[in-house]
Amino acid sequence: MPTYQFEAIDASTGKEIRDVVDAPTEAEAQATIRSQGYMITKIKVQKQAAAAGGSGKKKPGRSFAIGGVKSRDLTLFTRQLSILTDAGLPILRSLRILAEQAEKGRLKNSLLDTCDEIEGGSTLSEAMSKSPKCFNRLYVNMIRAGEAGGALEVILRRLSEFMERSQSLKRKVKGAMVYPIVVVSVAVGILTFIMIKIVPQFKKIFDDFGTTLPPMTEWLIWISNAAVNYWYLIPAIPFGFNLIVKGIKMTKYGRFGWDLFTLKVVIFGQLVEKNICSRSTRTLGTLLASGVPILEALNITKETSGNMMFEQLFSKVSDSIRDGESIAKPLKEFSVPPFNLVALLFWAVFLPGVGALLYLTKYKKRVVDDLVVNMVDVGEESGELDTMLYKVADTYDEEVAVLTESLTSLMEPLLIIFLGGAVGFIVIALFMPLIKLITDLS
Repeated sequence: MPTYQFEAIDASTGKEIRDVVDAPTEAEAQATIRSQGYMITKIKVQKQAAAAGGSGKKKPGRSFAIGGVKSRDLTLFTRQLSILTDAGLPILRSLRILAEQAEKGRLKNSLLDTCDEIEGGSTLSEAMSKSPKCFNRLYVNMIRAGEAGGALEVILRRLSEFMERSQSLKRKVKGAMVYPIVVVSVAVGILTFIMIKIVPQFKKIFDDFGTTLPPMTEWLIWISNAAVNYWYLIPAIPFGFNLIVKGIKMTKYGRFGWDLFTLKVVIFGQLVEKNICSRSTRTLGTLLASGVPILEALNITKETSGNMMFEQLFSKVSDSIRDGESIAKPLKEFSVPPFNLVALLFWAVFLPGVGALLYLTKYKKRVVDDLVVNMVDVGEESGELDTMLYKVADTYDEEVAVLTESLTSLMEPLLIIFLGGAVGFIVIALFMPLIKLITDLS
């Protein structure tokens, strides 16, 4: 016989009661509770120890999974769940259908766990919150808002559209980076081969004839010797730099400095800043449109921003709202980055000689421009803040797309100039002593 856990109010004393009752069905459990003079406020089946995973055995249908869920798979699942819900299918049946179709992995396991939690009496948001590696706070809070407002199918549709837009923007940025990364990798491989295999052969010829080498050729031979003797540094340098950055980011101040550097770095900083602004405004707008309270929406947006400067900004905006202020004023006031020594060091390394000076001239520039502040101000005045945030996100999406295309177009001639200059330097440096040697022999 199942055990029902309930919360009720004693009609005679007004005290809150929390207890359990055994009954064959929920209806009989409610009848038993009412017969005791209690007014039921909440009732659900009490989960058994075995259902909670106390046995330590792997649940049926689950497979071994490492890591989280790919954003592409979660986006597709959300769209499919939205379609099934719009078609009128019960949420549990929809989840069962999608769980059967899903490939083995974290998503399938999470869907099966969610189905079990719902069968045990949990709501959809409560069930999804038990799988944080699959469903983050943004996802769970939007589902909870949809359940509270009785518009779950609308929230699912809005959530799927939000995730599809974010996924599309991410694909555009990643796609634009593929070409320069491939070209630079191939170029480094070819130049390394020339330095290790080709240049040493020419050096032997020059040594045999005792030819006096011009400075350009001596530079080339020095680079070749360094590549031959220390070839392992070629992959080790980027790997070591990555480790150093990760070590610095382990401290709060160091991570703050790195995030400020990425926001202000030449060329790519503007792309990073606009991308974060687009994602943050769309996240906040989606949460507000779904009925999530403003303070909770700001906390979720802070967690999903992915940059400490924006995390600090949203925290201060949230504190100001608690003090009774609007959003626009603190958004403008606290969007000026503070001075950070780690960011200064990164600038000095990135652009030796002028990097530190550039940082000192740029670091006080606000990370949220007047467009966002003015649109938020208008949204607060008109009571359509979510709509204005959507418009800001759309504007930034277009700017990110245009900026990405412009950077891609700019990278092509820059890479051609770099490769042409490198090859030209090698050819001239090798043929100058050869021409002198042929002239002397003739």
